[in-house]
Amino acid sequence: MTPEELRDDLIARGVKYVFGFYVDILGVPKSKCVPVEFLPSMAKGSELYTVGALEGMGDLGPHEDECAGMPELDRVVVLPWQPEFAVIPTLLHLNGVPYPMEGRNFLTAQVAKAREMGFIANVGIEPEFYVIRQEEGRWVPLVTDDVLNTPTRGYDLEATIQASSFLSPMAEYMKELGWGLYSFDHEGGDGQYEFNFHYADALTMADRMVLFRLMAKHCAREVGCIATFMPKPFQDDFGSASHINISIADAQTGKNLFEAPDGSYSELSRHFVAGVLEHAGAIMALTSPLVNSYKRFTSKGYMDEISWAPVYRAWGENNRTLMCRMPVNRHCLEVRTADAAVNYHLGIGIVLAAGLDGIARKLDPGAPLNYDMYKATKEQLAAAGDISLPTTLGDALNELEADGLAREVMGEDFLNAYLDYKRREVAEFNSVVTNWEIDRYLQQN
Repeated sequence: MTPEELRDDLIARGVKYVFGFYVDILGVPKSKCVPVEFLPSMAKGSELYTVGALEGMGDLGPHEDECAGMPELDRVVVLPWQPEFAVIPTLLHLNGVPYPMEGRNFLTAQVAKAREMGFIANVGIEPEFYVIRQEEGRWVPLVTDDVLNTPTRGYDLEATIQASSFLSPMAEYMKELGWGLYSFDHEGGDGQYEFNFHYADALTMADRMVLFRLMAKHCAREVGCIATFMPKPFQDDFGSASHINISIADAQTGKNLFEAPDGSYSELSRHFVAGVLEHAGAIMALTSPLVNSYKRFTSKGYMDEISWAPVYRAWGENNRTLMCRMPVNRHCLEVRTADAAVNYHLGIGIVLAAGLDGIARKLDPGAPLNYDMYKATKEQLAAAGDISLPTTLGDALNELEADGLAREVMGEDFLNAYLDYKRREVAEFNSVVTNWEIDRYLQQN
């Protein structure tokens, strides 16, 4: 449609306002609200943004030009829970060219690189998150019975039905959006849920996940709760991952190139996973972006049972204890270090860039590790070599800074802005005196 045709169509559907959103460094959508009648001027870049006022998006000062939002009109979505609003993913431009310090532009560039190589990247996401409410100063799950954990509430039919006031609207909205929702469930945590829906091309999926978070927050508010995407909100409960399932398809035929003619995984898929492992530390700095993220990477911690979280930078054919899993029921790479706080445009973009680097260089990931790495012996670990993951955000940021590919694809300015923003978070965390420290040390000596 032309902008004028789209305007008239949206008005006929009851839309009153349009957001042309981009994402900040955290993946939070930002936009001005435009009355739908002015969509044609918005389509020409009428909406300007002083992004220098937002942290992590560059140092554009008050004397410099503003960024123009250039909406991708064919990606418009009417919000099913508030149909007077439509949202349109937008690319920021500065002086007529894409602004290099914004997540959608970053992912768009990696998608274009894949296309130049004859590929399309397809992505599926497995989002986990908690729905909780405050009760007498404590955070408790939406469903009170969730705390009755004998047996575990994971996959529990009754617990899922009890949460229908939240889950049913979510499911209906996702079906209305045409995302191909095929299952959802109560995860292992008290008040933790996961939705599973069809994969899409990389940019479409990243945009959908922005809307997914908005939708979950809205549905949670409707039942007096919040939806939290904090990776490890409770020390004695499961963390919230958001696994990135990625595969490469032929740009002409759409054929999944991770599948070999005999039904096994192809050599191209091995090169891709090798690239991801080559740049694992840099990837984690973007896919596990919070200080809190690294509390998730433990076999057990304070929990009563194993965490099911990855603990090593290696790959296995169906091994959930590793960063990279090659599932037996679908031909894709599952990057298990990505968590609920990820900026999807940055996270998918860096995984794609690393995988394409592995393909271009024909890297070899070595043999898979198909045993339980939680129980690995000293001899097994010695044979595997140094496959430890970064244990803190600071460690991951150091690997990001040292990674030549990350510097190339992000650009010096964007990389340095991200490092500066996140290192300030690390410094602040390191300056906080926690209750654990007070309880342990205040009267120790």
